[in-house]
Amino acid sequence: MPAHAVAVEEIMSITSPLLSRHGAVPDAGVDAPVAAHYGDPAQEQRALARGRAVVDLSNRGVVTVTGPDRLSWLHTLSSQQLTGLPAGVTTETLLLSIQGRIEFDLLVTDDGERTWLLTDAGQHADLARWLDSMRFMLRVEVADVTADWAALGTTLDPEDAPAPLRDAVVRFTDPWPRIGPGGYAYTVSADHPAASWRWTLFLVPRAGLEATVDALADAGVGLAGNSAAEALRIAAWRPRYARDVDEKTIPHELDLIRTGVHLAKGCYKGQETVARVHNLGHPPRRLVFLHLDGSEHTLPAAGAEVHSGDRTVGRVTSVAQHGEMGPIALAVVKRSVDPAADLVVVDGESRYAAAQEVIVAPDAGQVVGRPVGLLNTRRG
Repeated sequence: MPAHAVAVEEIMSITSPLLSRHGAVPDAGVDAPVAAHYGDPAQEQRALARGRAVVDLSNRGVVTVTGPDRLSWLHTLSSQQLTGLPAGVTTETLLLSIQGRIEFDLLVTDDGERTWLLTDAGQHADLARWLDSMRFMLRVEVADVTADWAALGTTLDPEDAPAPLRDAVVRFTDPWPRIGPGGYAYTVSADHPAASWRWTLFLVPRAGLEATVDALADAGVGLAGNSAAEALRIAAWRPRYARDVDEKTIPHELDLIRTGVHLAKGCYKGQETVARVHNLGHPPRRLVFLHLDGSEHTLPAAGAEVHSGDRTVGRVTSVAQHGEMGPIALAVVKRSVDPAADLVVVDGESRYAAAQEVIVAPDAGQVVGRPVGLLNTRRG
């Protein structure tokens, strides 16, 4: 189910108790169950970037799969190589439609007894239902355990984390932007802005979320709002299902081939489209990073149109106020848009000049017969 189709009542059913904290300002849309900030968004963002804060991501979903066939079964359904996934290692996988469009984007880890799947806001119930329908005679059991577990995100090195996090039963270390086995980079530059990106999500018992946050505060790790996490994510060019995926999105458009797809595996739904676009074609759209004019003193809304001259060429998908770069955004635009063109974001009566930074190369794909590394050369 694409992000825009998520039921509001399903999202709000997991409203965080941390919204009752002093200064908490609720976020919007799929992130309404958690706080955008707690009164000082700039300071919270700086603390998060330094590894001195955690973010309440308890609106994320958690699904588990148990049974001896769990990894081999998930392997056949998804875009990633999951058979033999070592315990404690995190990978990313996609569940696609027959047309290769993204239906679910998951972080995956296994603890030796069960496989844990972390979903974006509003995905967990549909994911659990779909997986349960695909069990057939295999030795697997699917459970939606979102009501039992809450996620906390941080830039802290897991090995340096205070005990309340270090002792967490489950943690997901985001593989972004490392090119995984079987992956491929669709970026133009060899210098990725997230080269030093470290993002870990720890699962803690939902009933003990407030106590965990209090214990972290005693250890010198404070609480930051979701807006801080979004600013760092956008600056890292990290796509997010709930923000950057629509009903037409294929992995190539968001550079998700690098972490979410193993190109050497086949026999999963959508694999034919993935292979055809990668080897013989080009994705019809591409993700770009936008530096927005800050003179308006406001931010455009996600979904605002992106214009080149008098043409509408795309839309903003994620937007944030970054502590150093100012207003920034991710947008999905037509592949044909000139990478050197100045763009304008139009949101109602407001217009924001936007300088684009190429993420997905306009000539991405069609790798058969082209020189190796062509997409990874340094920009002039």
